[in-house]
Order: sequence, then structure tokens, then C-alpha cells
Amino acid sequence: MTSCRMRRLGEAALGLALLLGIFQSGCSVTFDVKDESGKSCILADLSIDFVVDYKIGDKQGISKFVLPEKAETAKTSSCGTKSGTVPLLVIGFGTNNTLGINFTKSDKDYRVDTLLFTYNLSDAVYFPNSTENGTRQEASSKAEISALTNRYYKCFNPHLITMGNVNMTFHNVKLEAYLNGNNYSTNATSCKEDVSPTSAPPIPPTTAPVKPKIPDVGNYSVDGTSGVCILAKMGLQLNITYKTQSDKNASYEFNIEPTQIKASGTCSKTYSTLLLSSEKVSLLFNFTLNLNESKFYLGEVAVNTTIVDAKDPKFSSSNGSLSFLKTTTRKSYKCNSKETLQVTDSFSIDFYNLQIQAFDIDNGKFGPAVECAADQNGMLVPIIVGAALAGLVLIVLIAYLIGRKRSHAGYQTI
Repeated sequence: MTSCRMRRLGEAALGLALLLGIFQSGCSVTFDVKDESGKSCILADLSIDFVVDYKIGDKQGISKFVLPEKAETAKTSSCGTKSGTVPLLVIGFGTNNTLGINFTKSDKDYRVDTLLFTYNLSDAVYFPNSTENGTRQEASSKAEISALTNRYYKCFNPHLITMGNVNMTFHNVKLEAYLNGNNYSTNATSCKEDVSPTSAPPIPPTTAPVKPKIPDVGNYSVDGTSGVCILAKMGLQLNITYKTQSDKNASYEFNIEPTQIKASGTCSKTYSTLLLSSEKVSLLFNFTLNLNESKFYLGEVAVNTTIVDAKDPKFSSSNGSLSFLKTTTRKSYKCNSKETLQVTDSFSIDFYNLQIQAFDIDNGKFGPAVECAADQNGMLVPIIVGAALAGLVLIVLIAYLIGRKRSHAGYQTI
């Protein structure tokens, strides 16, 4: 069984999407692990976005795909036994691609102990034109997925896990292991991305919303294994359109307040993520490095927030086929002028006083700045005005000199 609010992709369409570089959030897929008596021990309802580095000839390729609706609970899944084996959910999809999730528990809670992703580079649907064959494996013991005993784990916002050449972003997750019955428990344990110390719903927009002031500039960074891998300085204003409970069109505009934001993320060789989260919003930026062109760009943006007077209060929007802020490696992109990124029809971001760099950052400092077109055009105006004034002065001077020469020519020497 599956549930989905977004457009569904079949296997054939998925193959085309991968070739075109399209990446979008997929459907939530439900999994159920039962013991020999038919009793459920693990229930999961989740969506996962995958990003995998792999070889295409002598070049670096990137495969971006979502956990497909046809993914199944593999037969190797198990409820564990009293002899020491632990509950294990194995998700299978495509040709011999699997994600294994095993659990451990204590007296107070249970947690995901290990994730093991096995992927088949011979599967042309997910890894087109791969020059490598056979299966590869990536594992992580740092999933940071846990819940109190007799509660289910809930995580609406994106939760990123990095495993070598693989990045997995979990979202819209509802999961429970060690069930007492055949259904989820009544209460939930929320993930850190959904919880803030002073959680409060955002103020709903009025019928005549006031345009927020220009946002304050925040400084954000992400550390990788070899130092800073994302460096950003920017003011952000989010613009959302939605349907109210009375089915009317409305807009909601608000600023990202740097003092209220927690910045986190992760980096791999060709893929880096910056996550900005607060009590009001979770904003995800995914950057991609094109090794063939020696350029990086903002390839994906996702947002999750709450709009209390909306028909559907939980607002979520994403686009994984962007090519924004494209810049040569070891350089930063800079723009003092306002720049607007239209992420989807219902969601856009205004960037103010922006300077950003991903990958190949030396000594934690921005590389040489590449000015945006708006700033370059802004510099042209005073240059043109100055040149025009200089030209006018020159014309007046020439006219004056010609006039003087003619006035002297009218007199004869006696």
C-alpha cells in the first residue's frame, strides 16, 4: 500500500526522469514485517530520496531517485528471536537493490542500529550508462532514528543520512519496531528536525499581508571530513501561496531569522547539503558538483513549514531539477542585489546580499567572487552616466575652443 500527494512515477517514467536529471520527492511507501504467527513486529511508512555517486566511463556520474512505490518488504526481513537476532526490515526494489534497517532496544527506548544499502550498478533503470557492474554496499551506524518504548517514531521534515557514496534523505516517516499489537502505538516520538525547544505555530497571514522588511543576513557553514564544505552568507525571504480553509487564494511571506536558525548538513565528494531549521521552518539546500565542468550549483531546494489557516496546514514543497547559482569551483557566487528563485508554482525564495560557495573551500574562507548579472548591470549605470557626462564636457570644451578660434580669426593685424 502507498500514499502520495505528489505525481506518481512508474518504472518507465523513472528511467526517463533519471536520464533527464529530474529528482523530486516521492510517495510514502508502507512496509510490514510479521512473525510466523502473522503478528506485526515492524511497521514503517516512509519516503526516501537517494543520491548515489557512480562511474560513467572515466567521468563521475550522479543518480538521483526516490524510493519507488513498488518497493516491497523483502523475504529476508525478520522479527528476530530470543536467541539474539534483532528485528530487521529489508526493503527491496529494482534489480537486487535493498536497504536493510535493523533495530536494537533498551529498557526505555529502541533505535535503528545499522543501515545497510546494497545497490546494483548493473540496474540500468537506477544507474544508466554505468561502466561498473555488480553490487556495492554502504553502511551507517549513525542513523539517529530512535523512539521511546511503546511509541512510534515520527519525522515529517527531511532527515539526511550520509553513507560513503550514498546520501539518503528520509521524510514523512512513521516507523515502529517491537510492536505490542498489529498497529502503531497511540503516542509518538518526534525527530529532532520536527522539534524545537519553544515550539510555536507561525502567525497566519492576514487578509492583507504586510510585506516583511528586508531580511537580516545570516552566516552559515557546514563542516565536512576535510574542513568547511559549504559557506553561505545571505538574507532569505520565503514566499508561499496556498489555499485557505475557505478555499481562497492567499499568500504568506516571512523572513528567515538567523538568530533562530540551527544550521546543519553533510558533504560528500560531489553532493553537499545545508539544512536550516527553526521552530517555524525547515529549509534544505542540496548542492551538486559537476566534475566534468568543474562547476557547482544549487540543484535542489525543499521546504517544510506550518500555515495554520491553510486548508492543509502542513506545507511541503521541493524541486530537485534546479540549476541555480552555477559557479566555477574554488570560487564563490556573490550578489548584493535581490535575486528570486522560483522553486515551484507555490514557493519562491528571495535572496539578499548573497555570497555562497560549496566544495573546495580553502581555510574556511570564500574564494574569489563571481558577481551576479544584476550587480554587473548595476555597475554599468554609473559608468555609462559618467562616460556621458565626460563626453558632454568634452563636447562643450571643443565647442568653446572652436568659438575662440573663430573670434580671433575676425581681426586683422595693422
